[in-house]
Amino acid sequence: MKHLFIYITFLLFIGLTACQTTKYVPEGKYLLDKVAIKSDVKNIPKSEIKSYLRQTPNASILGFWKLQLDIYNLSKPDTTKWINRSLRKIGDAPEIYNPNLTSMSLYQIERFMNNKGYFDAQVSSDMQVKKRKAKLTYIVKGNSPYVLQDYHVDLQQEDLQRIASDTTTSFIKRGMLFDSNVLDAERARITKQMKNLGFYFFEKDYLAYQADSALGTNSVNLQLHLSNNLLLAPDSVREKLFTKCKIKSVSIHTDYDPLQWNRTAARGLDTLRRDDYLISYGKKRNFRPQALISNCLIIPGQYYSMKTVEDTYVNFNAMPAIKYVNILFREVEPGWLHCVIVTTPAKTQAFSVEGEGTYSAGDFGVAGTLGYQHNNLFRGSEQLSIEGRAAYEWRKVGGNALEVGVDASLGFPSFLVPFSSKEFRKRDNAKTNINLSYNFQNRPLEYSRTIAGAGINYSWFRNPAMRHSFDFVDFSYVYLPWISDEFKNYFLNNQSVLKYSYEDHFIMRWGYNGSYSTYNERHPLKNYLSMRYGVETAGNLLYGINHLFKMQPSEDGSYKVFNIRYSQYAKADFDIAYHQIIDENNRFVYHASIGVGVPYGNSASLPFEKRYYSGGANSVRGWSVRTLGPGTFKTEDTRIDFNNQSGDIKLDLNMEYRVKMVSVLEGALFLDAGNIWTIREYETQIGGAFHFDTFYKQIAVAYGLGLRLNLSFFILRLDFGVKLHDPALPEEQRWRMKPKWKDDMAFHFAIGYPF
Repeated sequence: MKHLFIYITFLLFIGLTACQTTKYVPEGKYLLDKVAIKSDVKNIPKSEIKSYLRQTPNASILGFWKLQLDIYNLSKPDTTKWINRSLRKIGDAPEIYNPNLTSMSLYQIERFMNNKGYFDAQVSSDMQVKKRKAKLTYIVKGNSPYVLQDYHVDLQQEDLQRIASDTTTSFIKRGMLFDSNVLDAERARITKQMKNLGFYFFEKDYLAYQADSALGTNSVNLQLHLSNNLLLAPDSVREKLFTKCKIKSVSIHTDYDPLQWNRTAARGLDTLRRDDYLISYGKKRNFRPQALISNCLIIPGQYYSMKTVEDTYVNFNAMPAIKYVNILFREVEPGWLHCVIVTTPAKTQAFSVEGEGTYSAGDFGVAGTLGYQHNNLFRGSEQLSIEGRAAYEWRKVGGNALEVGVDASLGFPSFLVPFSSKEFRKRDNAKTNINLSYNFQNRPLEYSRTIAGAGINYSWFRNPAMRHSFDFVDFSYVYLPWISDEFKNYFLNNQSVLKYSYEDHFIMRWGYNGSYSTYNERHPLKNYLSMRYGVETAGNLLYGINHLFKMQPSEDGSYKVFNIRYSQYAKADFDIAYHQIIDENNRFVYHASIGVGVPYGNSASLPFEKRYYSGGANSVRGWSVRTLGPGTFKTEDTRIDFNNQSGDIKLDLNMEYRVKMVSVLEGALFLDAGNIWTIREYETQIGGAFHFDTFYKQIAVAYGLGLRLNLSFFILRLDFGVKLHDPALPEEQRWRMKPKWKDDMAFHFAIGYPF
């Protein structure tokens, strides 16, 4: 079967690439096969120059296989037949070389180089034709760029002069290239700071540059001054422009409908005044006044600030009960502004029902979820979510399994902290979430288990690129009223490190998690980095109380709460991914993840749900989930050993090439490496302990390919992984140069990208 899969893939590749790529290229025309850029300007990436090209070749995979063009060429000229229409719709028509677009590209590149300071740049093109295919090369010769020699600011207004002259924050530096993009960014910076000081009417178009270049040199003297239009304007215009504006009052409309809104309708609204805030309602008072005011950072009596406007947008957009928000200003008297905030409410309540079929280790099952959500529970945009789940599995051995559970959470759009100030509760787009959960599992002939939890979480961000989450307190309770003797003897003997995972235990923890991303929606084709990190500890407060009051441990040497042993550990995780974007159809993604957990004090091992596992759709994809590691450990059981194949340390290293193939279908080639280890030597996990001098020899390696169906709102993923290095085998067998279909390959079906 393995060879059949390889043959089919090979024949498909040959069949498509064997098509004549110039099949639908008209006589006398050329297929634009390749485009290259040669540039002697080292400080400008070729990718930036490429973005100004007005014509590029058909998309390719790995730089040579034009799959979409090949699919188009499989069609016949008769477009009355559906198969030909379908092939042309899925594929891409050949990109015919257009000399007019080449001329336009040359002009755009030259302008781009001029804007970067290369005013003497020379841009040309060279085309080579072979078998009706054109290879086009753009040649960029930068010559000597123009450099800023001196920069002077003359703005005739105190605040404006001070901001523009601040060399620590200015984008303009002596000795830099004469880059027009930098000059424009500097005008925008000055304007933003002016607006943050209250100068509402100031715009960047009121600033102008005057450049002077000495004859025969490539150095520029630059002066920033007020534009001529402003200098020639009446004194009243300049006076208004340089007058700081304060907020007179704020009106908030909570039920805005752009199709029905007018001044007549506005007069009939239900209104309520709180100090200098006027709140108007539609059919009902759907928001508490204080809930709106606390999220509005535009405060009457204070100076206008662009930053507070932006932060208010963020706060209102983060409220689940609000669908749309717009903020407007109008001058009511010289130096005073009236702010109008209009909002459109979102749907208050929603229900959801989901069903699924499951298949695990040869056993079929069904599962269903029922959810309810209320986005404005107490008229302050508090969000209540309740989700119930039930699953049933028909098992060939051991009796059928049942699982039922419910999760409930209540979120507040602010910091819910006692004795905190109003300013603290408003800051950083904060949220507070209170959650409760309950889960019951019944696996006949093995065990029945109850898992319950509760916690308070705070999340916030000041910059959307960097987010924070803090679990102030989180309780987790596990209770097993019954365990079979066979399960207990096999997994929970006195020598087993996993004994505590299947005994009643109690976790009281706190933790912090953060994320950071350099992704920019305005520049989606720019390389970006994303990170996630977190730390958590558990049991320290309880352990400290036990020792402070000199409490005596139980017979097994552990301390207990309500006769239940509590867990004590520390854990840290770090995850990073870098996206190297070649073009809109091709990219490489590099990923690394490491996690370490250390049990101590009242615990001999991490709780089962806190331990790491390896293999599966988001790890080393040559192994099925939870079948890799720890270390060189190999289970003797033919089933997945969920208990022993877990550890305290995890390492994942991944590299993936992603390509858009046709329409919504994407492909991937990947290389994965990693494993898990235990923090100590355990008799039940021989070879699983981490050692600095041997761990690198125990890193598993896999490679494979994948298909992804990108439907925008979610991604369906199918990955096929093959083992390359298996640390669980004897050393002479670890490198799997001739992989076996049954032992060395795995399929994974998942939703979303792996990282």
